Amino acid sequence: MRLRYKFPQVNSERHSELITSNWIQLREPDNIASTILAAVPLMILNTLLSIAVLNMFSPFSLADLGINSLQTITLTINLQDVACLIGLVFIHELIHLVFIPDFLISDKTFLGITYFGGFVYSEEAVSKSRYILITLAPFVLLSIILPGILGALGLLNPLAKVLILLNAMSSGVDMLTLVLVLIQVPADVYFTSNGIRTYWKKTDKSISGSN
Repeated sequence: MRLRYKFPQVNSERHSELITSNWIQLREPDNIASTILAAVPLMILNTLLSIAVLNMFSPFSLADLGINSLQTITLTINLQDVACLIGLVFIHELIHLVFIPDFLISDKTFLGITYFGGFVYSEEAVSKSRYILITLAPFVLLSIILPGILGALGLLNPLAKVLILLNAMSSGVDMLTLVLVLIQVPADVYFTSNGIRTYWKKTDKSISGSN
């Protein structure tokens, strides 16, 4: 694993090598802005699912956002809230990271730190089941399982609820990736990356990726 300070660009030489080796490029939005726009419906769906889990333990209301009435909005942000938000971003990315096989010793896996947050990027070949696990893990762990645990322990305060919902919303892009994979890609394939592009290939003995 290595550190990077900006997201890798598409490498045209690597693209040609992948296509020559029978890798198929996943059809997906070609830039970050269009990806986020396409993910908006899934952001909303994720948020609603997370609210449903929260409501099983501590009903979510506009008061949790500082909105006490249509005329009264109270918004207080302190350093602790900012620190928790930054921590959430990196925990989300670290969860992606730890599910990448052999991430600690891989020279094709990167943990990125930018002014806009963190990211995880890997050019390792991973199986479809592992790819789905990597994609889903932050949403399921932080916005479905965690609120259940905190709710059972009586620890769902307004800040925790907001952070859980922000994670659910930010996971919309992950869910878009999942949908594209499920509708385009057959079983028994491996995935790899090249910048913002994703490629898949039917499993064969020439791929030494991990499950």
